[in-house]
Amino acid sequence: MSSEPAFQLDAALRIRLLLVDDEPDFKEVMLKHLSRRGIRLSVAECCLDALDELDTAPADVVIMDMHMPGENGIQCLRKVKERWPLTEVIILTGHASVQSGMEGMQSGAFDYCIKPIDVRELLEKVELAAQKALINREDAQAS
Repeated sequence: MSSEPAFQLDAALRIRLLLVDDEPDFKEVMLKHLSRRGIRLSVAECCLDALDELDTAPADVVIMDMHMPGENGIQCLRKVKERWPLTEVIILTGHASVQSGMEGMQSGAFDYCIKPIDVRELLEKVELAAQKALINREDAQAS
């Protein structure tokens, strides 16, 4: 049985993704999983780094950890949505803090994933967020 996803990545291959997490091992593993599938991505350690990265090279989808140094994921999510309202954000939260994932959804997150992460589930959410981001981009260009 293959560990490859049963679905096709299409939209995710046409967007730029930013991963925001302060855990080096997690970032390395995710970087390998995502880039191996052809997803263009960059990484940031904290909210301030993420905002700087978005200023330099806007991303269509952001995967952001809830717990990181400085501002937490909800605070950062709000800043991202304020400055880049068309950017879709997926929040990563620990298994004990589903409530924070729900708070993220109320603050404008596209979705959330519970750590430890199921890579297949995250890829599916990235694809759906990428589809929405592409629609957002097309709608913005049409108006």
